[in-house]
Amino acid sequence: MLFWILAALLTLVAALAVMRPFAARRPATAASTAYDIEVYRDQLNELARDVERGLIGPEEAEQARAEIGRRILKVSEGADEPAGTGEGRLLVRLTAAAAIAAVPLISWGVYTVIGSPGMPSQPLQARLQQDPANASIEELVGRAEAHLADNPQDVRGWQVLAPVYMRLGRFADAETALRNIIRLSAATAELQAALGEVITARAQGLVTADAEAAFQEALALDVQNPKARFFIALARAQEGMMDDARDAWRAMQADLPEGSPWREAAAQALASGADEQAPGPTSEDVAAASQMSQDDRQSMVAGMVARLDEKLRENPADPEGWRRLVRSYMVLEKPDEARSALERGMSALGANTAEGRELLTFAKGLGVEIE
Repeated sequence: MLFWILAALLTLVAALAVMRPFAARRPATAASTAYDIEVYRDQLNELARDVERGLIGPEEAEQARAEIGRRILKVSEGADEPAGTGEGRLLVRLTAAAAIAAVPLISWGVYTVIGSPGMPSQPLQARLQQDPANASIEELVGRAEAHLADNPQDVRGWQVLAPVYMRLGRFADAETALRNIIRLSAATAELQAALGEVITARAQGLVTADAEAAFQEALALDVQNPKARFFIALARAQEGMMDDARDAWRAMQADLPEGSPWREAAAQALASGADEQAPGPTSEDVAAASQMSQDDRQSMVAGMVARLDEKLRENPADPEGWRRLVRSYMVLEKPDEARSALERGMSALGANTAEGRELLTFAKGLGVEIE
């Protein structure tokens, strides 16, 4: 009810503001008319003095007197017609008032017929408290976010929001939610693997150093965690270490039961990369890698990428090799080298060829473009 009272008052104020210019009376013109006549009389007197002093000839003086006389007559006639002018103004006022008043009356009438004036108002707080079954996903998320803003230590709230953020593609928010869950509860292999997956999604499929660190934490808690195993293998593939990647995916196929989605994902990865030829680490490198620190392992990866780069200089007609090289430099967080690799790949494959266009599209997906 309060809404309708306020709406009526605002409508009335707006209508009165529009009607005010039409309702205002024009000031009386009697004083103005007398003043004009007095001015013209002064002009006649001044004209007579000019004739006496010989400053103006009789003929010109007569013409001037006739013009001033016409002006005096016109002013006098305007002052004698107040009734007709007032009636015209009154008609204009009534017409304007009727038109302005018709706008809210017609709009309210139409809303009464086709609208829902009896429906109660629903402020935000009321919508957040309504039955969840009748709320949209945006309202549910908003409700959870409002709750967590007041209760940031509610781990259950973060657990509810994290998968929703993932489905909505809000990966930055999902990462925040997962980090809060890990902070507020005991870390598990599933949580660490989920965190790595979110970070990878934010990087458009690149297993970054932060993502790999999360996957390694997951494997430290559960060496058989399938998600972490899959993405670690993917990281090796993105670095050009295809032999390691294939070995890891084959191990997943052997270890995981039938029907496991990650077993199927490993099979698909093997099928898509079975024909790729890329330089990989030797058996000695693989043995040494298990004993390496993170920095040493990164150095080994950089060496692998350098060997891939050298191979492409010798045999540049390798579209997949150029894609791996661009992607590897981005994984190593070397965008300038990735851009240089893209330029050399485009030059080797040809900008107008299908392979060149595919390489350019692939690089753009990683955020690498030729200036």
